[in-house]
Amino acid sequence: MMETEKTPSIEPMDTDSPAPTRGSLLTLMSRPSRFGNDSGALPIGEFEPIAKSSGVTTADLPDSALSQSKILVVGAGGLGCEILKDLAMSGMPNVHVIDLDSIDVTNLNRQFLFRQKDVGSSKAKVAAEFINKRCPWMNVVAHHGKIQDKDPSFYKSFNVIVSGLDNVEARRWLNATVCGLVDIDEDGDPDPSTIIPIIDGGTEGFSGQARVILPRITSCFECSLEAFPPQRSFPLCTIAETPRRPEHCIAYAFILEWPKQFPEKKLDKDSPDDMKWVYEKALERAKKYNIEGVTYMHTMGVVKTIIPAVASTNAIVSAACVGEAVKILTFCSQTLNTYMMYMGSEGVYSHTFVYEKKHDCAVCSTETHKIEMSKEATLNELIQILREGDLRLGAPSMTTSNKTLYMQKPPALEKATRKNLDKPVSSLIDTDEEIVVTDPILQSINLSLAISFQ
Repeated sequence: MMETEKTPSIEPMDTDSPAPTRGSLLTLMSRPSRFGNDSGALPIGEFEPIAKSSGVTTADLPDSALSQSKILVVGAGGLGCEILKDLAMSGMPNVHVIDLDSIDVTNLNRQFLFRQKDVGSSKAKVAAEFINKRCPWMNVVAHHGKIQDKDPSFYKSFNVIVSGLDNVEARRWLNATVCGLVDIDEDGDPDPSTIIPIIDGGTEGFSGQARVILPRITSCFECSLEAFPPQRSFPLCTIAETPRRPEHCIAYAFILEWPKQFPEKKLDKDSPDDMKWVYEKALERAKKYNIEGVTYMHTMGVVKTIIPAVASTNAIVSAACVGEAVKILTFCSQTLNTYMMYMGSEGVYSHTFVYEKKHDCAVCSTETHKIEMSKEATLNELIQILREGDLRLGAPSMTTSNKTLYMQKPPALEKATRKNLDKPVSSLIDTDEEIVVTDPILQSINLSLAISFQ
């Protein structure tokens, strides 16, 4: 009987051992481009090829725009891991990453910078450590915490910001903060030296998007707020690691806890017993995190809204985002103008288009917003309009040129102005008098409001 030759065993790759130096776009950067940035629909600079040297990468060249630039990655989850990897492979060494979340075991199937031993650790710190060790030319600095905890001066220190955030409110905050850093001259034109580009990426299942935001020049995130209806689905990372809303607790109970307790049984959304179990588990988690609002009826309304993360979508969108970062920093090719959509649920299809500026955008426009109200409408009703209407503000405070109408903070001022809430707005302001609105979502930007009474 003839012996078969044994196939030699293949040792698994040691993911913790340093790799040879790599990560370069030297060929692209050292030759003239037929599609330079100045030839595109959104020109921001002229490409100048660099001198090509043998045996080096773009990360090694002191005069390379890629090696000199400082990049901020916001989010170290599914999209953020891919972005960090792509930045490393493109030879962009000076990177900071910020994220609030800690690593959960549910992240390990797609967030490839993390291992089992990392569960419970900071995403930003572990991601930075992994990239720095695996890619010795990289210098990734980690920041564990909320983006809101950083001063505007922190964001001002970067050449470009690549966002991989998973919720609309955080993206609105970041957008308003960076737009607020732009200096405007006497003619109303932005100072180009104060503009920090934002490249915003997002994914949802098999769909994704990448967009370029040049604050005060192109449309900003707030201009497209109507394209993002109030969130009714929740990223798995937030559910597992940092619940902040009752919906997060409910989703945790049925998407993560139910399969652990009943691995052989599918949740019956029409079964009172099953839904009672989900409700009780959600309530237990809500109490742990001091979150109010978990009810049985609310539990019934949340159980159909979870959207799973898809690794391939993250990879495609992150590649688009980092590609745009390279083009913005080097001018080597035409910048995306301004929005790319990816749809992968029934094939592989993408579409680009210009997202036009909103003439009365609360963030990037100086236009006065106009609202019609009855003469009997109260200040509290106006606040509800600002919160639930098109502006979707969070905690608006309002003043006029000579009067404080209502302030959310500090507590003493809130108490002093609370009496105005039940008064008609018409009794608090003069005819044609504008109201100045501030809100945490808008950061340093003030919104001018003109009220016309019916």
